Amino acid sequence: MAYKKLVLGTRGSKLAMWQAEHVASILRKEAGVEIEIKTIKTQGDKILDAPLSKIGDKGLFVKEIEIALAKGEVDLAVHSSKDVPTQIPDGLMLGAFLKRADSRDVIISKSGKGLDELPQGSVIGTSSLRRIAQILHRRPDLRIKDVRGNLDTRLRKMNEGQFDAIILAAAGLDRMGWNEGITERIPPDVMLSAVGQGAIAVEIRKDDSTMLGLMRYLDDPSTRAAVTAERAFLRELEGGCQIPIGALGTVKNDTLSLDGMVASLDGSKLVRDSITGSPQEAEALGVKLANKLKDAGATEILEEVRAQSRA
Repeated sequence: MAYKKLVLGTRGSKLAMWQAEHVASILRKEAGVEIEIKTIKTQGDKILDAPLSKIGDKGLFVKEIEIALAKGEVDLAVHSSKDVPTQIPDGLMLGAFLKRADSRDVIISKSGKGLDELPQGSVIGTSSLRRIAQILHRRPDLRIKDVRGNLDTRLRKMNEGQFDAIILAAAGLDRMGWNEGITERIPPDVMLSAVGQGAIAVEIRKDDSTMLGLMRYLDDPSTRAAVTAERAFLRELEGGCQIPIGALGTVKNDTLSLDGMVASLDGSKLVRDSITGSPQEAEALGVKLANKLKDAGATEILEEVRAQSRA
């Protein structure tokens, strides 16, 4: 089947462009389609002087791209899954999740010391409430300082001496070939990743049969099941980037395991549990685990965090 030239929408950061080119190269090779990449500036790209938790929800990095997709200005949109809100606009859908890369967070320190070995009072750079809560839960002696900007900007700020260490997502560093400086890949039992971390999502219009047909070249069923469960977990907890929530789904031997966490902003309270089931029940498993955590105290933690956020 011959396709018209497709237009792919993406943010313009180096990592976003890598992801867009990766998706485009697969479709060019496997489906023989011609693809033009169109960069779109999002609100999250424009506001770099404030923590994400203070300026809005995760739609900051996708809204403008979704508008272009809905209008037909682009045929598909490529996102980092962790940036995509759990509610998708009417008429759009997540058509594919590419095979997931390393979902872990990593620490890069000037001293070469890992999270547990950093000297007392070390300054850690991160703007993620999820990371902050889990760091302070394990190391309440560490000092947290906000850092925003693209990967290269954050690395430069650490090298300039603004931080003793920074926490980043492994997948982005691996994709950019900047992983030589990684001090430690933090195990999931120490720090649960953000929902969808390490997975690339492709968003399309529901009524676009051409794009629906092309998704088979991109979609990884195990990643789709894992991220679907994580997103259902987050949706049930009504969480966003203002709430310290982590989750990780993994599929092995046709069994989906889902681990989830909710913490207070200072890390003093943290509830965590896991669940297993069939990948076909991904959505239901996410909801079930969220309700388990609510029963274990997550509801009170979430109410406290939201009250602090409004203050």
